[in-house]
Amino acid sequence: MTATSRRHRLGLFQTKPALEIFIMNATWVQGFNGSEQCPRDTRITQLVFPALYTGVFFTGILLNSLALWVFVHVPSSSTFIVYLKNILVADLIMTLMLPFKILSDSRLGAWQLRAFVCRFSAVVFYESMYVSIMLLGFIAFDRFLKIIRPFRTFFLKKTIFAKTVSILIWTLWFFISLPNMILSNKEATPSSVKKCASLKGPLGLKWHQVANDISQFVFWTVFVLMLLFYVVIAKKVYHSYRRSKSKDSKNKKRLEGKVFIIVAIFFVCFAPFHFARVPYTQSQTNSKTDCRMQNQLFIAKETTLFLAAMNICMDPLIYIFLCKKFSQRLPCMRGRTTGSNQEIHSSQTDNVTLS
Repeated sequence: MTATSRRHRLGLFQTKPALEIFIMNATWVQGFNGSEQCPRDTRITQLVFPALYTGVFFTGILLNSLALWVFVHVPSSSTFIVYLKNILVADLIMTLMLPFKILSDSRLGAWQLRAFVCRFSAVVFYESMYVSIMLLGFIAFDRFLKIIRPFRTFFLKKTIFAKTVSILIWTLWFFISLPNMILSNKEATPSSVKKCASLKGPLGLKWHQVANDISQFVFWTVFVLMLLFYVVIAKKVYHSYRRSKSKDSKNKKRLEGKVFIIVAIFFVCFAPFHFARVPYTQSQTNSKTDCRMQNQLFIAKETTLFLAAMNICMDPLIYIFLCKKFSQRLPCMRGRTTGSNQEIHSSQTDNVTLS
């Protein structure tokens, strides 16, 4: 054997571990049209995000279990409470789907678990998220009605209307989500489950795109309407403060903050994900997107999806600060709510902040 051949063999031997490490931490992603392959570095999604989601899971279980216990003892006496109870159900479902994502992303489960995530748990997670988004929109509408028509009673303020709307929302997203489960009907293999789209046939991919378009339309419609509602609410609150003879500026600021907690949570949790989702979906269906951009959009999508999942920990703030009957049931809030409600009762913003 010559010295040159020995050096070549030695060089190959030395670079092999580095190659193995790269392969272990990368997933080869194939585009929808099968024309492009891109190595995806999954170290962040295998280590960082599973740890973060674990924290969200335990926090969400704790907060939403407490909220469930409280709401069991709170009668559905208003549209506001009906919407909140349905949001709680959606949040609990999202929370229960997180362990499957955590185990799948961290590669702690079998590859069959990834197939289950693609076909079922991820679909249910998104379904519940959009149910929550639509219900938050109806809560904003409910707050809007309370301030522009605080003393008028009509059908939109009756609990039967809220219950009917909630049933229709759940039914709508069930029928949108069901085809995504059924049409993920290709044979699952260790290779195909690395990307959920690989389990879908042509019809499944088309429906997936339709479902994405519907989701985007619903979110941005709710977002625009919510902004319009809260512009009106902000004007009413401002004029109410100017007419008020109370000099307690701290109490006014606290009430003002409560009014806008819904739109703040909605914007922080859901808006970034929907900004990132459009280019990410396009990168998955367009073979001309370069590999580096695909990886950047993937990380952006996963980061903003985590913010969306944080909603299950943020919604209890709505229950505590905006639902008087809920906060009165919390032992730690009883002393505070008694004095606070007496101050708020005399304020013209009572119909906006608490129900």
